[in-house]
Amino acid sequence: MKITGIEITQHRFVFAGAPFRASWDTRPRTHWDATIVRVTTDEGLTGIGSGDLMLGFSGHEHLFVGWDPLAIERHYRVLSHLNFHYGRCWPLDLALWDLAGKIAGQPCWKLLGGLSGRVRAYASSGTLRDPGAMAEVAERYLGQGFGAMKIRFQRGRWRDDIEALEAVRARVGERLTLMVDCNQGWRMPWDTQAPWSLKDAIQVARELERLGVYWMEEPLHRGDREGMRRLRDAVDVRIAGGEMTRELHEFRELITGGCLDVLQPDVALVGGITGLRRVAYMAQEHNLIFTPHSWTNGIGVMANAQLTAAVADAPWLEFPFDPPEWDLDRRDYMLAEPVRVDADGWIVLPEAPGMGLVLDEAMLGRTRIG
Repeated sequence: MKITGIEITQHRFVFAGAPFRASWDTRPRTHWDATIVRVTTDEGLTGIGSGDLMLGFSGHEHLFVGWDPLAIERHYRVLSHLNFHYGRCWPLDLALWDLAGKIAGQPCWKLLGGLSGRVRAYASSGTLRDPGAMAEVAERYLGQGFGAMKIRFQRGRWRDDIEALEAVRARVGERLTLMVDCNQGWRMPWDTQAPWSLKDAIQVARELERLGVYWMEEPLHRGDREGMRRLRDAVDVRIAGGEMTRELHEFRELITGGCLDVLQPDVALVGGITGLRRVAYMAQEHNLIFTPHSWTNGIGVMANAQLTAAVADAPWLEFPFDPPEWDLDRRDYMLAEPVRVDADGWIVLPEAPGMGLVLDEAMLGRTRIG
């Protein structure tokens, strides 16, 4: 079997209702873009992936066309070189794994290790709400079967963020495991606000410990490894990060440097499934938690779930879900059926070959912009 073509299309779903005001973005979002990658073979099979924009990939198709689609380690090396020279083209790795599953007639999670066919999801909120509204959201998550939720900071003063967290804890008690994303690791290009200092982060961490928070995500700039190590040594709350770390050797240094308790790379943005399987094993060997970031779309959520369930003993996996501003219709518009959790808050992985996902071709036709 040979790869005969790689098609990359860009899509934009314009919101009919209120914009999504993401905590990490100072500009309200009125649409949701998606990059769809299709890899076709001479035997009529197609693998699909999604994630980053595939910047710089155009003109390099010949490095894959004509090759065996199952030469995944070879393809990973080529993609890692493209990642160095151009953009992050990891959606192609996802499409190759989807294709591999279809060739083998097996779901990806079984090909990757088959440790489990499901993973527990935590509800990842994205909107900044006042304390009362945040508590209402937490109670709704409980009613929908979630056992954990992540609350975003960035309300201006971190003490305002703590007030919202206190309201949630007062409303739900210990019925929900709570995580906090401090959003200090990176910024949107137009956001020039400086990140917290180590002293700031320690103050916040003490409050999170008081409120029984499970992890503290991205409390410092992504490059402040010494700060992360010192913070981790100084506090009991787990320190999480790595969602935008680009190179696998950087994860090795974060691990061996004692910087993080929780590793959160995203297969759609960093390393693909092939690269992050290595990170998952590194985390396991160092007794750390591997639980990917997954704030892309349903294809990215499913790809991260397939890898995590297959090889990692992750307590939770991120499930982006904050209705009405961020619901499944917006997140997964490119799919015939959105990725869901069951009544007990689990992502149950399909038995269908590959990722088990079907594109909504009619919607993709209506939303295509490139």
